[in-house]
Formats: sequence, C-alpha cells, structure tokens
Amino acid sequence: MNLNQVTLPSLDVRASIEFYVRLGLVLIVDASPRYARFHCPDGGATLSVHAVAERPPGPGVTVYFECADVDARFEELVTLGIAFDTPPADQRWLWREARLSDPSGNQL
Repeated sequence: MNLNQVTLPSLDVRASIEFYVRLGLVLIVDASPRYARFHCPDGGATLSVHAVAERPPGPGVTVYFECADVDARFEELVTLGIAFDTPPADQRWLWREARLSDPSGNQL
C-alpha cells in the first residue's frame, strides 16, 4: 500500500498555493479558488488543499515532511519568508524537527 494524498482544509486556496510552492512542493492541479494539489518532490505522495469557510473544530491533523538536513532546510525556508512556530530541535522520540503552520493554521 502507498499513501496517495492528504487533503487539508484551506481558508484561502491562493495563499495555500503560494505557501506550499515556497515550501518546495510542485503544483500539479490549480482549480482555484476551491482546490489545489501538489506533488512532493521526493517520493510519490501528493498533498491537496480544498476551500472551506472556516477551520474545522479541534486540533486538526499534523502533517510531517521529511528532509535530509532539517537545519539547512529551516534556514533556507526562513530566508524565503516562511515563519516557523519552533526551530529545529531534537525530540525525545529521536527525531529532529521544526514546526510551522500553513496560512490556514494546519500544523506541519
């Protein structure tokens, strides 16, 4: 079995497109203002966003992206204007991760 795609709610699909393209994903479907789909440059998974009037209640879903050097990628994205909630840090579950939110508040 292979993960095909994850779809996230978006308050502004155009803002989500700009964000995920800056993050490094490749836009493959632009059905603005209601939907967009992206291909992850490594692997076969895709991520999509669909328009919603308001965020669903509750904590939502956390999406994890993986890269070879989180510190270098963090620095690169910061220079592109991506704001992070937390910088890279070693976690007790033996991962090094940084956290951020997309324009709709989805956790990455």
